Amino acid sequence: MDRTREPKRSCGECVVWWALAAAMAVAVGPAGAADGVIASREPDWPQWRGPRRDGICDEKGLLPRWPAAGPKLLWKVTGLGRGWSSPIVCRGTLYITGDVGTTLRIFAFSLDGKPRWEAVNGQAWRRSYAGARACCLYDAGRLYHMNAHGRVACLDPNSGKEIWSVDTLNRFQAKPLRWGHSECLLADGDKIIVTPGGRKAMMAALDKTTGQTVWSSGPLGNDDASYASPILFRHAGRRHLVTCSSQQAFGVDADTGKIQWGKPRPTRYQAIATTPLYHDGHVLVGSPDGRLSELFRLIVEADATRVEPVWLSEMEEMSGAFVHLDGRLYGSGYRQVRGWRCLDFRSGKVLYQKEDLDRGAHVLAEGLLYCVSQEGEVALLKPGESAFEMVGRFRLVEGRVRDCWAHPVIHHGRLYLRYHDALWCFDVRAEGKGKPAERPAARP
Repeated sequence: MDRTREPKRSCGECVVWWALAAAMAVAVGPAGAADGVIASREPDWPQWRGPRRDGICDEKGLLPRWPAAGPKLLWKVTGLGRGWSSPIVCRGTLYITGDVGTTLRIFAFSLDGKPRWEAVNGQAWRRSYAGARACCLYDAGRLYHMNAHGRVACLDPNSGKEIWSVDTLNRFQAKPLRWGHSECLLADGDKIIVTPGGRKAMMAALDKTTGQTVWSSGPLGNDDASYASPILFRHAGRRHLVTCSSQQAFGVDADTGKIQWGKPRPTRYQAIATTPLYHDGHVLVGSPDGRLSELFRLIVEADATRVEPVWLSEMEEMSGAFVHLDGRLYGSGYRQVRGWRCLDFRSGKVLYQKEDLDRGAHVLAEGLLYCVSQEGEVALLKPGESAFEMVGRFRLVEGRVRDCWAHPVIHHGRLYLRYHDALWCFDVRAEGKGKPAERPAARP
């Protein structure tokens, strides 16, 4: 390199230049990796809440509004048993779970609704709120699932044959939860992340090929696990895992398993079920009957990470989770306000709300919210500057219900909705020309 051609800098310019270089190195991290949620390496909808676990579908060419009767029904399957787990769709196959009789069943279907295989992952959950909880996870040619008793199984996705299994409650000295373990497993490279909430590990990483323990975090005080699922993201040159225990939101170093921080989240029944959300150096956590929704700023120091509170909102969340779009947050309430709300991300201020649709779960695609209320109604909401516009609405479940809790899924122009024994597949493509998204990227 010919250094004689480089312009000379003053000492002051050098200080500024090196400061900028250091700042960029921290923001970008190792090997040029940018801050943001770390997406699944798989195509399609391979895990809970989509490729990035953020409840956002990247597909284009979807219906901007629905006919009065709702979108066209392509097919419906029954026989899934009881459960609230959503399907995942990956590499031409749909996987979904349900409790049938005394066992937890994993079902595989073709994309035209034809059954391919059926397998068992331990016992059904027959205690309070009987039914299957967690979604499956597809990663690197294997299928993973944890049942309500903490049994983690790895299966061949082509046949359903079990490859290995681990009783995580026994291995990590954890207690069964009042309403059953509900965590949707997370893949991280060659590891599977699980949160047993035990005396030996609040969180642990299992080897994907063997089920052996790679690292364990140790306990988090006397806390048990919660009903939430973790997120994985890169921030300030480090990889972070964030989820909740029975009484705290907490962060873990994804490479070492060391717990970095914890913040109390007292609730009436120790029932925190909302998946956290990461955006722009901040983490949002929500819960019912306690501190409700709170935004934290992440601060990475020399050898540790800590958080400081930014705002506390009256917006509560149970299991619906939040989505973020263009500086705004969208979610549904729980006890205090049971409708849907739009919040300002920076301040937590409620900008507007809609109360004529009961609380529930949703995903976002092409700027529209696909909402499912716990009463069995499905709605398409268009967020505006100062209000939601209803651009589609139909009833999925007839009769009076209060437990339509499974999250909707969108994949290749199809909307998948589940209520216990049944799974519906609707065509939501505009003029039959919906296009699948490109491979998902991390969202900063």
